[in-house]
Amino acid sequence: MHAIQSPSDGPALADSSRTAPLPAQRTGESGRGFAVVDVETTGLGRSDRIISAGVYQLDAFGEVTDSWYTLVNPERDPGPIWIHGLTSEMLSGAPTFREVADELGERLDGRVMVAHNALFDWNMISREYSRAGLRAPVEQRLCTMVLSRDLGLPLPNGKLATLAQYFGVQQRQAHNALDDARVLAEAFRPSLHLARQVGIPLPLTTCVAVTDLGEDSPAPARGSWSSSYRASRKRPPCPYPNPGRWRDGSPLVQGMRVAITGDTATDRELLEDRAIEAGLHIASSVSRLTSLLVTNEPDSWSGKARKARDYGTPVVGEDAFLQLLREVAPHPGV
Repeated sequence: MHAIQSPSDGPALADSSRTAPLPAQRTGESGRGFAVVDVETTGLGRSDRIISAGVYQLDAFGEVTDSWYTLVNPERDPGPIWIHGLTSEMLSGAPTFREVADELGERLDGRVMVAHNALFDWNMISREYSRAGLRAPVEQRLCTMVLSRDLGLPLPNGKLATLAQYFGVQQRQAHNALDDARVLAEAFRPSLHLARQVGIPLPLTTCVAVTDLGEDSPAPARGSWSSSYRASRKRPPCPYPNPGRWRDGSPLVQGMRVAITGDTATDRELLEDRAIEAGLHIASSVSRLTSLLVTNEPDSWSGKARKARDYGTPVVGEDAFLQLLREVAPHPGV
């Protein structure tokens, strides 16, 4: 099954989103508009693959101009059929990602990629392009979960269905990439207008290409997908007390509290593993006690980056952090 354009599949937006158009912000936003994206995958791990993709193209005012959908043959077990409904038989005749990469790229190129939990969708798309020897033509992404938080929407949770219900958008087929992209496009438009009305900057994040493909990890056998669909691993507590903040020009010291935010070229779990093996404490948030924040985009609108700026927490990029990990000083109490 080849990629199919479906402009009749709901370009019209929900009535709740039909507010008067506002001028597009000129700072940081792409002049070509937005590409609202959803992908279904074989699982959540770094070795998992995309099995379907849906894209709604929006202009700078949030109006739908095109929609596109394709199945993708992952050349492996499709994973949780009970969630996405795509069987091996249905995907066997579909194109591989390499065969749809150019067509998908045309719909992403020059646009801000919009997704719900955008880091996940970006990582999956970026890894697929890397496997094909290409780079995804996306420079910036926007996460609607972050935008909803910045707007102060009274949502009880971060689910797409909850955001859709808030804006009166009907979800027809959950976990179908095209319908999820449609739902998000309809919910994003009023969010975009509201942000511009109240003067809240869009939380744009620079996309860093993911090069850690997880190919050293064997793909899960048929029926074992649930092992890759898991919560973050619980880690043992750091045995060293916090010696304080890191100072530029000095080595890291065992016990320092390190937080990581945003895209990393190295798989996040591997990066955290290296830090823990060196005797550092991986913090899930930033506080006044945080020794260091690792991020490839210190000016981003992530919660951790904003708190780091507020607290004056030292910030380094991923490459610099990997260099610092080579020689972590022993804790002074050891």
